[in-house]
Amino acid sequence: MKTSILGLRTTIYKVSDINKAKDWYAKAFQALPYFDKPFYVGFSIGGYELGLQPEEQSGPKTDAVVSYWGSNDIESDYNHFLSLGAKTHEAPQNVGGEIVVATVTDPWGNVIGLIYNPEFKLP
Repeated sequence: MKTSILGLRTTIYKVSDINKAKDWYAKAFQALPYFDKPFYVGFSIGGYELGLQPEEQSGPKTDAVVSYWGSNDIESDYNHFLSLGAKTHEAPQNVGGEIVVATVTDPWGNVIGLIYNPEFKLP
């Protein structure tokens, strides 16, 4: 079956304070934004887009869909996020073979996934 879908391109996190979130995400992902406007802040992380948008309403957030950011050292990256004020959502755990996943919650309640998967290769 042939598809025109190209794969994931962007993950967007809604935040109540875009300036504080911009600083936090810059430290967490060790990258500066390439696009920085009051309505959107964009980072390029390993060739993928991480976007921040102002939250229009507050309230509990869902973790029904979680984006996982690749990591070569999940324990270190997980602890780095925690050191910046993220909270544990799911501690690192092996989910089969050598694959390890973890999730944290950022200061705005968004769930950020981390994954070590030596089997995954980009096309």
